Amino acid sequence: MTETDGDSTPLLTIDGARATIRLNRPRHLNRLVADDLTTLLAHFDQIEADAAIRVLVLTGTGRAFSAGFDLGEIAENSQSEADSETPSSAFERVANRLEDLRVPTICRLNGGVYGGSTDLALACDFRIGSDACEMFMPAARLGLHYYPGGIKRYVSRLGLDNAKRLFLTAQRIDAAEMLRIGYLTTLVKADRLDREVDALATTLAGNAPNAMAGMKQAINEFARGMLDEAAADTRARASMRSDEIKEGIAAYKEKRAPRF
Repeated sequence: MTETDGDSTPLLTIDGARATIRLNRPRHLNRLVADDLTTLLAHFDQIEADAAIRVLVLTGTGRAFSAGFDLGEIAENSQSEADSETPSSAFERVANRLEDLRVPTICRLNGGVYGGSTDLALACDFRIGSDACEMFMPAARLGLHYYPGGIKRYVSRLGLDNAKRLFLTAQRIDAAEMLRIGYLTTLVKADRLDREVDALATTLAGNAPNAMAGMKQAINEFARGMLDEAAADTRARASMRSDEIKEGIAAYKEKRAPRF
């Protein structure tokens, strides 16, 4: 497979305050290879460095979001040394980096989400899916012990019972069940998917970026059982003296949208 086949590493586009990363191997259901992970990390660095970007949308090309990491690469490239980075740990690093991004993130689930890509989506702040979505985590069928960061995310986002069900049974579930267990934030008909994503992205891009970044950090830390209360309190106190709150109050009094 080469990038001349129509597949490529993930594509980054920036339109005003919105960045979009599109997984782009549709011929292989956007299955991720090592080069894709390197590209994703570079895209994340670019987004973090650009203060004008206020929201990220992550999606896939074609009929699936992603089939996860290329299992052939895992089998070929995994190393025995405990201190070496395996493909699995490289994937974990990408998912953790995505979760920790300063900007709010939306996963636009245009279709099936399988294997490691289920964790990539969980690392986003919001997941909007169409009724064509389905998911499954096949680790138990493949003899793969999933990496710790992904297990933690499953448990903190979906709860203990749902995490056990999905990991230990490798059961495939449909869009309605994904919504019921909290995997999806919102479920819409396919023809409304872009409208719903655009509406949420516009809302997030219009909110105070520093306040959102600080609250997102505190929420994620709390979910991991690692909340730095002193740091969160410092950010909260600083926000009361910030230019953001001055603009927010002025906009409220003037009955207009704030300009952050």
